[in-house]
Amino acid sequence: QVQLVESGGGLVQAGGSLRLSCAASGRTFSRYAMGWFRQAPGKEREFVAAISWSGLSTSYAEFVKGRFTISRDNAKNTVSLQMNSLKPEDTAVYYCAASSRWTIVVVATEYEYWGQGTQVTVSS
Repeated sequence: QVQLVESGGGLVQAGGSLRLSCAASGRTFSRYAMGWFRQAPGKEREFVAAISWSGLSTSYAEFVKGRFTISRDNAKNTVSLQMNSLKPEDTAVYYCAASSRWTIVVVATEYEYWGQGTQVTVSS
C-alpha cells in the first residue's frame, strides 16, 4: 500500500515556475514507477511525465517537453515535478501516481495509487 500526498501547487503568472512535490508513504517506494497527470475542468485526465523506479528513465508529454522536469529521491520517498515557462493552458489539478510496473508507465489505468491532487493556476 502506498499513500501519496502532493504539495506545491498555487497561482503563478504565465512564464513563471512552480515545483510540485509528492511524498509517499511505505518502505517500498523505490519499487514503484511514478508519474504525474493533470486534469483541467471539463477535460479528461492526461499524462504529463513519468519516471522509472531507478530514476534513470523518464518520459514526457509533448506539450511539456523542455519545460517540465520530473525527478525522484528514493531515500526521501519523494517525486517532484519542476515546471518552468508555465502557460495558462497548464492550469489544472495535478496528480501524483504510483505504479508497480518496473518500466515507465504513461497510461493512467496502469497506476494503482493516486494522490488527492494539487491545483495549479497560471494567469495570463
